[in-house]
Amino acid sequence: MKNATFRQLRVFSEVARLLSFSKAAQQLHLSPPAVTMQVKELEGHVGMPLFERKGRQIALTTAGEYMLVYARRILSTLKDAEDAAARLQKLEVGTLTIGMVSTAEYFLPRLLAGFQAEHPGIDIRLIVGNRDQLVRMLQANDVDIAIMGRPPREMATRAEPFAAHPHVFVAPPGHPLLGRGHPPLQTLQGYKLILREEGSGTRAALDHFFREQNFEHPNTMEMSSNETIKQSVMAGMGLGFLSLHTIGLELDNRLLAVLEIEGGPVVRAWNVVHTLSKLLSPAAEALRYYILERGEQFLADQFGRHISLDMLDLPR
Repeated sequence: MKNATFRQLRVFSEVARLLSFSKAAQQLHLSPPAVTMQVKELEGHVGMPLFERKGRQIALTTAGEYMLVYARRILSTLKDAEDAAARLQKLEVGTLTIGMVSTAEYFLPRLLAGFQAEHPGIDIRLIVGNRDQLVRMLQANDVDIAIMGRPPREMATRAEPFAAHPHVFVAPPGHPLLGRGHPPLQTLQGYKLILREEGSGTRAALDHFFREQNFEHPNTMEMSSNETIKQSVMAGMGLGFLSLHTIGLELDNRLLAVLEIEGGPVVRAWNVVHTLSKLLSPAAEALRYYILERGEQFLADQFGRHISLDMLDLPR
């Protein structure tokens, strides 16, 4: 192992994260043969195979699982050293890895475009997952900062709310409930409700709301994609529950409508999160400050017309 290189460890870690040589090559801007060669060279240093093929898929071997723990530890230590050097030089340069829940992909890239215009020396890499996946990324030190709703309790983090995050029930235009003012929650029982999967922040917000209201819906369907839920609701398959920040385009074009259910909207908060054990680089601190300063107004400008502004106070 003494001849293994940081590059080999980075390539191995990325292949292990994605379980795909071709996807890792895309992320690392390398050719697939170059990725394969780096992994083969590392396997030569280890003396054992790190991956095994199962049909068209690959999986870590037992040796690979052990090596991944140490590879991530080494790469994390190297990143901390790079950040410390940047702090000493007070440089806002380098690459930031930002983790975000899938709901945030509807606004975060536009917010980050403004940040990059002001900080051209900083490159940004985005990783998307549901809440549970993002927590694992934070635990593995795979991301510098995470943008998410409910902050993790599984680990020590610094979570700072920067904007309200309303969730709403949605229906296709012309649905009979739309003409009933503020119908009570119980009226939903007569319709199929299409939900995000367990482990997502949107689902957690709905489950919490139902518990508060002592309500249980008898007819639900799970889907793991905001886009699939939107298309299903537009097709008339049922009612949906989604973040307001995922449906701006559909509301503008009258493809979906917000159901003003009594007790709604379900308002949570967007948080910028990093682990307490991680010292942020000047670049990461600049991004954190930018999101805290600009995030709330940006979201209000983008989505405030779709909901009463007095409902957008951050939850206590």
